[in-house]
Amino acid sequence: MSEEKKEYAGQYGQLTPCGGGDPIPLTKQRLLIGRRGECDIALQFKNVSSQHCRLTLEQGYWFLRDLNSRNGTKVSKQTIIRKRVDPGSLVAIARHEYTLDYDPYTLGAYGPPPADDDFVDEMMRQSLMDRAGIQKRKDKVFTKRQSID
Repeated sequence: MSEEKKEYAGQYGQLTPCGGGDPIPLTKQRLLIGRRGECDIALQFKNVSSQHCRLTLEQGYWFLRDLNSRNGTKVSKQTIIRKRVDPGSLVAIARHEYTLDYDPYTLGAYGPPPADDDFVDEMMRQSLMDRAGIQKRKDKVFTKRQSID
């Protein structure tokens, strides 16, 4: 069996605009995305921050980190701080949506994907009792019994 190798706009994959348009090539393992011309990927939209987010290739997978942008960054419609972006996932920078297309195994991935940081962050925000699925004991309120005469 012959496997068909996909072609991407860049060496490391591409961001494909959902509304149509040319794919944006991913040419380096670390890319700054924002409105400024000095960014690796410059998105000239007013609602994109000057330095909006950063894409970093780690163990063959892309990770996206929001850089405290005003209008946020989402992966699969979930607001993120830092998250692994699996191939074909929907990425929203402000309100501009793209699919991130790449092949992790061509980029050096092996075995299971690396841990997804937002899952760990979300889990650490919960108390140990919540993580264990244990509910807090409700304190019993004792009142004086009224006697019936």
